[in-house]
Amino acid sequence: MKFLQQRAGRLARILILALPLTSPALAASVGAGAEWTVPGGDPQSTRYSTLSQITTENVKTLKPEFSFSTSQSGTHEGQPLVVGSVMYVVTPFPHRLIALDLTKPGQTLWTFTPTANDAAYGKACCDLVNRGASYADGMIVFNTLDGQTIAVNATTGAQVWATQLGNLSSGMTLTGAPIVAGNVVVVGNAGGEFGVRGWIAGLGLMTGKLKWKAYSTGTDAQVKIGTGFKAFYAKDQGADLGTTSWGGTTLWQLGGGAPWSWITFDPETGLIFYGTGNPGVWNPDLRPGDNKWGATIFARNPNTGEAVWAYQVTPHDGWDFDATSETIAVDLPFEGATRKLLAHFDKNGFAYTMDRTTGQVLVAKPFVHVTWATGINLATGAPTLVAARQPHTGLPTSGICPTPLGGKDYVPASFSPATGLFYLPSNNLCYEIEPLKAVYIKGAPFQGADTNLSPGPGGYGGALIAWNPVTGAPAWSVHETLPVYAGTLATAGGLVFYGTLDGHFKAVSAKTGAVLFNTVLDCGIGSNPISYTAPDGKQRIAVYSGLGWLASGLAGTTCANGGEVHVFKLP
Repeated sequence: MKFLQQRAGRLARILILALPLTSPALAASVGAGAEWTVPGGDPQSTRYSTLSQITTENVKTLKPEFSFSTSQSGTHEGQPLVVGSVMYVVTPFPHRLIALDLTKPGQTLWTFTPTANDAAYGKACCDLVNRGASYADGMIVFNTLDGQTIAVNATTGAQVWATQLGNLSSGMTLTGAPIVAGNVVVVGNAGGEFGVRGWIAGLGLMTGKLKWKAYSTGTDAQVKIGTGFKAFYAKDQGADLGTTSWGGTTLWQLGGGAPWSWITFDPETGLIFYGTGNPGVWNPDLRPGDNKWGATIFARNPNTGEAVWAYQVTPHDGWDFDATSETIAVDLPFEGATRKLLAHFDKNGFAYTMDRTTGQVLVAKPFVHVTWATGINLATGAPTLVAARQPHTGLPTSGICPTPLGGKDYVPASFSPATGLFYLPSNNLCYEIEPLKAVYIKGAPFQGADTNLSPGPGGYGGALIAWNPVTGAPAWSVHETLPVYAGTLATAGGLVFYGTLDGHFKAVSAKTGAVLFNTVLDCGIGSNPISYTAPDGKQRIAVYSGLGWLASGLAGTTCANGGEVHVFKLP
């Protein structure tokens, strides 16, 4: 990882390979406006702002309006919410929900501090993180690392309800952002590296009471696969695959598959979409078979939890290729007709364009350097594996690309309906893995592998990629010295905003990738920018800075003063 710490210069290379796909009519169909009320900007998770006061012409004049210190260490991985004239910030653990008065920039209206269970320290695999909150019906709803889902009155800061869902004694945590689908709060758990069995649950919005829970492994009844379930591919069809695809073992009971990242709600189809984590334990020889439903994309009815379809992205995942990256719901022209699509940029390095009504994969192409498979068979939905890159117990296997950090990790992509392109952060890394024998002890790490990361080809650490979901090819890319480990924001002003681990906050042209704005913040960025309209009627851009131990390790630097919220405006 030494190369990631070098500051020998910043490499930026722009490749123009595609033209815009969509019309102005489609540009008005998705996106966030004056407010930012859900993690992805809109329920479809496009992270697109319809605001256009900040443009390719004037973005270079952006200046700081205010910054607010959270005085909290840890990677600030999520994004603020803005409702009316109030900004809401959730800090890493031990969490605080902070309401900022945007009529008096930088001033605090109130702070809600939930009761924290200190046992959460040491129970999260990858920092004390929180990926944000959702707003609905006058409440801010967020998860806590110690396993609670909490609703707070958005005006007063008073707790409305709190529901304990996670069991810390087993290593279970809640790191993802909840979403609200109608009157249901949808939450997924985390903890796959502790032998935790993944699940997703629906809570009543007004009461917090559990309405349903669906496991990622187990019998069809436990996974909530019923008569209405229709998997598109034969490999995902059959009874009780959540138990029978584990080679006769009972490891499905410790099977991972936790939906620890993002959940999307599509009001048009009425479905939620999400991905599950890798199957546990990491050592694939301990769990023969496909290991359903680890590394899988699910479509479910949010009112009942019943599965509508499922597609296992990486069967028998031996590389920690979670499928938990965001799924983005869009309507686009495809082969002569407008299709209801789902875009997913997987840790395994392949970009999937899917029919979100059926789960059929329409396009699957690598967006980074991939060596573990040569492609995805669209007829079967299965990857074509490279035998030399299949890990086995006690045998170091090198030259695997991408890594457990993914071609893209949880850091979310954005979509611009004006260009028809997705804008995704990516990592250019490879690694060696040696699977090891592992014994399950409740509440202790249950991983079973030793890994060592190395640089990918080309001499750069990561890239911002503009991706054409119809052709399965990049339109352009901007290379960075370090992995791009922060989310992106696309705007109607023709811009894409993103941050870097070494603290640069940038805006590039959505059409060409040309860098139009670049400022250096107090600390590295591992969060997701947003845009909103301030009380003065003018557009703002906001982003968190602040890195914890994992992101600081990639950046080769630490943040001395904790995290900050940064807000930018035009002069």
